[in-house]
Amino acid sequence: MIENKSNSILIFVLFCFAFLTQVHSQNTNSEIKELEEVVIKDLSEKRAKKEASLNTETVNSTFIQRNLGGSLMQSLQRIPGVKTISIGSGGSKPLIRGLSFNQVIVVENGIKHEGQQWGADHGLEIDQYAVNRVEIIKGPSSFIYGSDAIGGAVNIKPVPFPKKNTMGGNVDFTAKSNNEQIGSSLNLFGRNENWFFDTRITSQDYGDYRVPADKVQVYNYTVPLYKNHLRNTAGRELDLHASTGFVGEKFKSVLYFSNIHTKSGFFANAHGLEPRNVNLELHDKSSRDILMPFQEVNHTKISNTTSFEIGNHQLQTQLGFQKNFRREWSHYVNHGYMPPIYPADMYAPQDLERQYDKDVFSVSVKDEFSVDRHQFTVGLNGEKQQNEINGWSFLIPAFNQLNTGLYAYDKIQLNDLWILHGAVRMDYGQIEMKQYTDWFKSDVTQNGQTTQEYLKRSEDLNKTFKSFTWSAGINYNPGKFSFKANAGTSFRMPIAKELASNGVNYHYFRFEKGNPNLNAERSYQLDLGIDWQKSKWSVQLSPFFNYFPNFIYLNPTSQHDIYYGAGNQVFEYQQSKVMRYGSELQIHYRFLKNLSGEILAEYLYSEQLSGSKKGYTLPFSPPASVLFGINNNPEIKNLRETYFSLDYRFTAQQNQIVPPEKKTESSHVFNLALGTKLQAGKQDFAVSLQVQNLFNTKYLNHTSFYRLIELPEMGRNIILSVKVPFLIHQ
Repeated sequence: MIENKSNSILIFVLFCFAFLTQVHSQNTNSEIKELEEVVIKDLSEKRAKKEASLNTETVNSTFIQRNLGGSLMQSLQRIPGVKTISIGSGGSKPLIRGLSFNQVIVVENGIKHEGQQWGADHGLEIDQYAVNRVEIIKGPSSFIYGSDAIGGAVNIKPVPFPKKNTMGGNVDFTAKSNNEQIGSSLNLFGRNENWFFDTRITSQDYGDYRVPADKVQVYNYTVPLYKNHLRNTAGRELDLHASTGFVGEKFKSVLYFSNIHTKSGFFANAHGLEPRNVNLELHDKSSRDILMPFQEVNHTKISNTTSFEIGNHQLQTQLGFQKNFRREWSHYVNHGYMPPIYPADMYAPQDLERQYDKDVFSVSVKDEFSVDRHQFTVGLNGEKQQNEINGWSFLIPAFNQLNTGLYAYDKIQLNDLWILHGAVRMDYGQIEMKQYTDWFKSDVTQNGQTTQEYLKRSEDLNKTFKSFTWSAGINYNPGKFSFKANAGTSFRMPIAKELASNGVNYHYFRFEKGNPNLNAERSYQLDLGIDWQKSKWSVQLSPFFNYFPNFIYLNPTSQHDIYYGAGNQVFEYQQSKVMRYGSELQIHYRFLKNLSGEILAEYLYSEQLSGSKKGYTLPFSPPASVLFGINNNPEIKNLRETYFSLDYRFTAQQNQIVPPEKKTESSHVFNLALGTKLQAGKQDFAVSLQVQNLFNTKYLNHTSFYRLIELPEMGRNIILSVKVPFLIHQ
C-alpha cells in the first residue's frame, strides 16, 4: 500500500512539472517555430490512409522506440485492434481483431514471412530494431496477399535508401529491469550516386522474467516461484541483416539478407513434464541460464526486389528464399507404450522432442499503370514450401505445399471527393502430407486378442484447393470528414496441423487430432471507416462485420488419449458457421499547444452459429478495452521532441470463453513514458524511458499463451532506450 501511494505521488509530481513547464513555455516563448519534417510525413500518411479502401494503421521506428516491448508485436499493442499471443518476455505472434496463427500474415520487405506460425508458442522471427515503418491492415486482405490473410496483415516496409554520397549509421542500447535484459543494435550504411549498402547486427540477452506473485497454479498443482521469477524463461537473440543494391531514376534492384537466431526457455513447470517433477534447485540456481525444456530457432531469409519503369508501366519482381529451422528440446519421458529406456540406435537425439525444417521459395510479378482516371495493378505470385520433421515426439507430418495466385486491382479517382476500388483474385493451392508411423510398438486389442503393432499416425494425403475472391470499396473525402467502406470475400487453405495432426501438444497437455475432410475457410466481410478532424479534435471509428460459413476450430471431445499422453483430453478440428463484429474508436483532443489527450477503445464479439460449440465465442477472443492517454510535449532549451505521457488501460472481464479456456477478470494497468532528443555536434541522439505496469499490478491477459495456467503478466518493467546516430561522411 505504501509503495503504491509513493508511486502515485511520484507520477503526480512528474506530470505537474511537465504541465507547468508547458504553460511557462507558452507564456514566455512566442517566436514562430519551423514546421518539422515529421509533421509533413504524418500528413502524407494520413492522406494515403484516406485514399485506402481498407482500415490501416501506419507507425514508424519512433513509435516502436517509445513503446518498446520484448518483441515487435508487443511494441505494437497500443494500436486498437492489435493484440499478441505472447510466450514469455521475448516471443509473440500478432492477433488482429481476435484472429491469429495462419489467419494473419506478416510481410517483410515485400516477402511473406513463413515460419512455424501455426503454434501458439511459435514467436515471430523479426528484429524490431531493423524495422523502420509498419503498416497494419485490420481486416481481411486476401485479394492482396492470398491465403492466410483472411484476418489481416502486418506489412513491414523496407528501410529507406541512404542519401547520396553519405556514410553513417546508428547504435541502439536497451536495458530492461524486469528480466535484466541488455540489448544493443549497430547499424552501418553508405551510398555513392547509385550503389548502397545497409547492415545491422542485433544482440539481446535476458534472464527469467518476474511476475507479481510468489506461486502459481499449474493444473491444480501449486508451484512456488523463487524470488517471483518464472524459472527457465531466459533467452538469447543474435540477428544479422544486410542489404545492397542499385538505385536509379527508373531502375532499382535490392538484395536483402537476414538471419535471426533465438534460444529461449519454456517455463519449466508448464511443458510436458509433471510440474512436481521439476528440479527446483537446479532451475532456480541462476536466473540467466537456459535449461530444458527450451527452443532454438534459426530463420534465414534472402530476397531480391527489382523495379523499373517502361513508359506508363511500373514493373516489380520479387524472388525470395526462407529457411526456418526450429528445434524443441526436452528430457525424454515415456508416455503410453513408449519404451522406458530411449533406444541407443534412434534416428533422433534423446533430448530432441521435435524438429521442423521448412524451406520456402517465393516469386511475384506486379505491374502498376494508369489509364485516364484508373490506376491498375495486376500481378501474380507463387510459393512452394517443404517442411521436414524429426524428434521422438510427433504432432504434424512432413509436407509439401504449393500456392499460386493471380489478381487485378483498379482504383478509380472519380473526382476530388470520390474514389472507387475493385479487385478480383484467383488462387490455387495444393498440400501433400507424408505418412508417419510410430518408432515403437503399442498394444492393440481386437476380438479379445492383444498384439503389438507400429501405429500409423499419419496417412499419405493430397489435397487441392481453388478459390475466387473479390473486393469492392469506396472513399468519400469532403474536407475534414472522410468515409470509407469495403466489402468482399477472403479464403484460407487448411494447414497441415488442421488436416493431419495426431499427437500430444505438451504445451497445452492435450491430444490434437486433424481432420482430412476440412474445406478451405471462406469469409465475407464489411469494413467501414469514419474519420472527422476539426481544429483540436480528431475522431476515428472503424466498425466491421465478418461472417464465416466454415470457420476451422479445435473442438474438445469426451475422448481421452491412452497411447501417448497419460490420458490427455482429445481435441479434434471441425468447422462451423461463425459471426464476428466489432469496432475500434480513436479520439484525440489538444488541450493546449503541446498538451493533448486521447482515448483508444476496441470491442469484438464472436459467436459460433453451428456445430458442437454453437453459441460459444472463438478461442483467444480479446475482451473489450479502453486506453486513456495524456501527452505533454514541452519546449525545453537545448532539447528537441521532448515528451511525457501516461497511459491507463482498462480491460474488461472476459466471460465469453470456449472450454477449456477460463474466464478472465478485468484489469487496470498504468504505463509511463518520457523521452527527448539531445544534440551532440551535428547529430541528435534520442533517449526514452518507460515504466510498464507502473504499480506492479497482478493481472491476467486472456490472449497470453500462459493464461490457461493462471500465470499473471509481467510485473513492473523499467525500460531505458538510447539511439545514437552518427555520420562518417557526407
